[in-house]
Amino acid sequence: MTREEASSPARVFFIIMGQSPAMQQPPPSPHRRATTRARALLRLLFLVALSLAALLAFVTSTPSSSSPARRALQLVPPRRHRQPLTTLRAVRRDEDRPTSPVAPRAVGQGQHDSDLSDLDAVLLPDWEVLVLLRPDDDDSLPSGNATCAFPGGATSPARPLGRMPASGSQAYTCAMPRPERRHSRPFRAPRLVVATLLSSAADEEDAVPAAAAARSLTPEMMRWSGRLVYDSAALDGGDGVLVFAKGVNPRQGVNRDAADIRCIYYRRSTAAIGNGDRDVVASLPATTSAQQVFRCPPPPSTATAASPAEAQQLRVTLAVAGEDPIPSVATYTPPPPQDAETAQTTASKKKLTCACTMVRDVAKFLREWVVYHAAVGVDRFYLYDNGSGDDLEGQVRQLSAEGFHVSTHAWPWPKTQEAGFSYAAAAHRDSCEWMAFVDVDEFIFSPDWAGSSEPTKSMLRSVVTTVEPDVGQVMLGCKDFGPSGHTKHPKEGVTQGYTCRRRAEERHKSLVRLDSIAPSLMNSVHHFELRPEFKWERSRDARVNHYKYQAWDEFKVKFLHRVSTYVADWTDKVNHGSNDRTPGLGFEAVEPAGWPHKFCEVEDTLLRDVTRRWFGVGFTKKLAHQPVGRTTHSSS
Repeated sequence: MTREEASSPARVFFIIMGQSPAMQQPPPSPHRRATTRARALLRLLFLVALSLAALLAFVTSTPSSSSPARRALQLVPPRRHRQPLTTLRAVRRDEDRPTSPVAPRAVGQGQHDSDLSDLDAVLLPDWEVLVLLRPDDDDSLPSGNATCAFPGGATSPARPLGRMPASGSQAYTCAMPRPERRHSRPFRAPRLVVATLLSSAADEEDAVPAAAAARSLTPEMMRWSGRLVYDSAALDGGDGVLVFAKGVNPRQGVNRDAADIRCIYYRRSTAAIGNGDRDVVASLPATTSAQQVFRCPPPPSTATAASPAEAQQLRVTLAVAGEDPIPSVATYTPPPPQDAETAQTTASKKKLTCACTMVRDVAKFLREWVVYHAAVGVDRFYLYDNGSGDDLEGQVRQLSAEGFHVSTHAWPWPKTQEAGFSYAAAAHRDSCEWMAFVDVDEFIFSPDWAGSSEPTKSMLRSVVTTVEPDVGQVMLGCKDFGPSGHTKHPKEGVTQGYTCRRRAEERHKSLVRLDSIAPSLMNSVHHFELRPEFKWERSRDARVNHYKYQAWDEFKVKFLHRVSTYVADWTDKVNHGSNDRTPGLGFEAVEPAGWPHKFCEVEDTLLRDVTRRWFGVGFTKKLAHQPVGRTTHSSS
């Protein structure tokens, strides 16, 4: 090898790499090069297909709070929201334009660009949209078929849910049409359109273009999947304002210090958008923080003294120290003034024992539950409706016409049972001394009542009147009943149809003295936290017959939803051995083998025999002392 060859750049490279030019591989053959190119092309096509599949899954995915991805995200601290405090603009009303009796009306239109928002909208799981119409506009709302008109042009029927118990807003729900899900990101709030006196199919067809003409660009909808202040309630007697918010205390038993949270009151005018805190009326420290409930001081009187109209313009939200304020649909309305005479009248109407529950599609079970408990001592029933689609209202009207005091209150927020019970405990404190928090498939019973020929109101009242004054809560153990051989709902009802139960007690429910509950209102659905000067006591006589494991067609409905905040949904593949799960049942609504005969260890016919004697088979017998026509139905 010559000196020139040894010093050439190419030869130096190969020597450094440990090779000589003689060791180089021969160039690949044409066939090999073609094979290599074909493999590279196949890899590229495969990557493109994977990317398209991922994009399609993202676009068509459902924003369900129960999905594994969503649950994983909830374990990460929420990102700061850059959404402005006031996100929904006014739906303006043209007062000068005459309306036809058959023309659709876009609800909540105002005269000026700076007017306040007439409605709020929240995107719930499973593409359900909740529309809240503020009280002052709803007062003039005409009757008729309501429709959600989305900015993209699609519409869907809007179902009324009733008035919200605290704000008085009228709640509607509608499904978000598929075209809006695919092509309208970011999702924007729909308009609520009411078509009155539609007399023909042609009139109904005219409603769609008329609704489209009434639409203008709307802001983004609030997302239930993130942080949200969803309601508030100003309490009587100077007890402050309850603010309900999700995402601040996401873990059970771990609550932020109230000192780290501020309550912000601000005007609802659209001028607040983009102007920082210019419209903030007050920023005050929270006094309690527990679960989804926060107690705040009321805003200064100067913020609400000008006029009732301006008072309606106030919203309330929360801000965690060092973070932006949380998006909010909660309004602040001051409690009505109460003089001494009104307070005395309210106190004189206070009942000893009431019952409260959260319900969804329980119409066919309601009558048996109300009739039984009214006979043994419950004076009033408060039903918090979590979006029922059955004839619940019809059943309540019928019971009220017969003299039972039953009221329904719209509570459409998903998985917020604890917060709903907190509100009920505070809201009904002046109406009831004791409250039984029991579900519609739970019946309070004492074996001591088995020998009675008829029920008396003193039965349940004796459970709470015999305790010491410092007892604030009476625990009732639960006996869980199984299907008892039934393959469908027993026609005679649950107490007379299901007679076989498990031996052990796993849960309890409570009768709570409302004045004894701690200011935080913290509860686990089964019991409340009490003030330090009160204690709880377990009843030695009374219990709860819990008809938990019913015929499969009834039980599988539980898979549709769960209302407790901190309990995993049935389809969530977590906590398989928990007491919140059903033994032998997986994560899908598939009937296990031998279901009709499961959970049967003790034959227990005590309550069946009692109710047959008192009310007849199937609760067909009317009690002689049952009130008729004295109490009217109320729905909040």
